[in-house]
Amino acid sequence: MSPKLKTNKSASKRFKKTGTGKILRSRAFASHILTKKDRKRKRRLRQKDLVSGADKVRVNRMIPYA
Repeated sequence: MSPKLKTNKSASKRFKKTGTGKILRSRAFASHILTKKDRKRKRRLRQKDLVSGADKVRVNRMIPYA
């Protein structure tokens, strides 16, 4: 029997898997220096986004049991 896979804890806090297997992430550039960003942009930055296909394999490897 092979050993259990380890979950990358920093990745498990940053990413969530949907029921269909897609991976959600938070958007960058929303934590500080917000005065120069307009209302519309800050509202868009609050929404979740999907991890790109190029990164999906790496993220899946980091959160095997999510």
